[in-house]
Amino acid sequence: MNDVLGEFVGTAVLILLGNGVVAGALLNKSKAQNAGWMAITAGWAFAVMAGVYTAKAIGAPGYINPVGPLAAVLTAGLQVDKALMFAASEVAGAFVGATLVWLHYFPHWAETPDPELKRACYCTAPAIRHFPANVFGEALATFVLVFVGTAVVEKGINGALAAPLGGALVWGIGLSLGATTGYAINPARDLGPRLAHAVLPIAGKGGSDWGYAWVPIVGPFVGAAAGALAAAKLVVSA
Repeated sequence: MNDVLGEFVGTAVLILLGNGVVAGALLNKSKAQNAGWMAITAGWAFAVMAGVYTAKAIGAPGYINPVGPLAAVLTAGLQVDKALMFAASEVAGAFVGATLVWLHYFPHWAETPDPELKRACYCTAPAIRHFPANVFGEALATFVLVFVGTAVVEKGINGALAAPLGGALVWGIGLSLGATTGYAINPARDLGPRLAHAVLPIAGKGGSDWGYAWVPIVGPFVGAAAGALAAAKLVVSA
């Protein structure tokens, strides 16, 4: 079960560092307050690299994202029950990582009056709420993640460089495509922390915006399926 445990711990690291940089940039009286989009996207890139390395070190594939097992089911013969185990462990790991962010920034929640800023430290929300555009944006960004990520692996760069290159890819996606929806591109990354936001006693929090929660689940799965199938047809193996 090291592979399942690795996905759990790797995703927890991903969310601790990824949501941690968001909290640092948004919460009042943080030394990183107002650090901006560049800091957030860079922080998420390094979070991906750290999460992948951690998961692989424990014995997992290093997906840290349910779209990876989905792509493997569609193109590499991964069993559905195994994919579901990976996805469940990733959601659970994301919940734990989000809980650690709450603890780390504990005194800052009460110092931040805006409940939307607090929720943004956990889950995504669109710049403009337009469900068709929001779903398309998440699907397109995840298509790029899976298609280009597959190209990197299939061209023989699936060793020590895979994690930093994956982080760089996520950084590029965040800079270029992330400003519309916050680029979840990972159902566990959004759902696990949203659940944490809903149940944790965060000082002065508002609602968890469950009306939007389906978008960062459906969009990434659609984009991942399309990206995996396109890569299977177009990417030439090394």
